Amino acid sequence: MQERSTERQGGRQRRLVLLTGLSGAGKTTALKAFEDIGFDAIDNLPFRLLAPLLHDDPPARLAIGVDARTRGFDPAELLALRRRLVDADGWDVALVYLDCDDDTMLRRFTETRRRHPLSDLGGARDGVARERELLAPLRSEADRVLDTSLMTARELKRWVAGGFESEGPSGLAVQVVSFSFRQGLPREADLVFDVRFLANPHYQPDLRPLTGRDAPVADYIRTDPGLQTFLDLLQGLTEFALPRYEQEGKSYLTLAIGCTGGRHRSVFVAEQLAAMLQRQGWTASVRHRELGIG
Repeated sequence: MQERSTERQGGRQRRLVLLTGLSGAGKTTALKAFEDIGFDAIDNLPFRLLAPLLHDDPPARLAIGVDARTRGFDPAELLALRRRLVDADGWDVALVYLDCDDDTMLRRFTETRRRHPLSDLGGARDGVARERELLAPLRSEADRVLDTSLMTARELKRWVAGGFESEGPSGLAVQVVSFSFRQGLPREADLVFDVRFLANPHYQPDLRPLTGRDAPVADYIRTDPGLQTFLDLLQGLTEFALPRYEQEGKSYLTLAIGCTGGRHRSVFVAEQLAAMLQRQGWTASVRHRELGIG
C-alpha cells in the first residue's frame, strides 16, 4: 500500500472558514469553537465589508459567520467571493454549512423563545422554510455539511476541533460516523455502509450492555467469516475513491457505518475503518452518534 505525501508546496496559506447554515443550527457555538483553536472569529459582518476585510491585512486563520441575518446577504455573491479568494488570492477556503431537521429547529426556537429572523405572521415554521430555500445554493456548494440535529454543543465543538485544529493544509479530511438505522441516516453522510449482515452481539446477554469499543464485542464480531472480506473491500474502495475525491477539490468526506442499534457492529467497524484510513495516510476521525462520542 502506497503512503500519501503530506508535504506542503510553498508557504503556509491563509485559512478562511465561511460558516453558514440555518438559524439555530449551532453557528454561534461553532464560531466559539473556532476561537478556541486559534481562529479569529467574526459573526454577522455586513456583507459589503467582507471583501475589504479579507484584502486589508487579514489574520492568517479566520472564521466568519454569514447567513440570512447578514445585512446585504447574497448567496451568489458569497460563492463568487469564495472562488476569487481561492483562484486569485490563494486562500485555503472552506465553506461549512450547518443543517438541522425542522422538528429539532422548531423545538430550539420554542425553548429559547427566540423569533426566527425570516419569520413573519406565519411563525417559525415558515421562516425555516424560507431560509432553507434562500440558502439552498450554499448547501449544494458547501465543502462540509453537518447535521446538528442530534449533536450536543460539546460534540459540535469536538467536530470543529477535529476538522480544523491542524495548522497544516486542509487536504481531504475524513470523518467516520457510526449510527443506528432506527434513528435515521446521518444527513451529512457522503457514503453509507450497512453492516447489519454481521453477527449481532445484541443477542448475547453478556455482550448486550457493552459497545463495539469493548474487546469482548470486538472478538465476537471478528468470528463472523464475512467481516474480513468486507474490510478488504472497504480498503480497496477507499484506496481507489478517496484520492479522486481529493483531486476533484473535495475537502471533507463523511463515511457512515450503520447497524440496527448503533452500539455494537457499526461502532466496531467504524473504529476499524478510521484506523485503516489513518494507516493509508488520511486525516481521519471517528464519531459514534448513538454513544455521544467524538
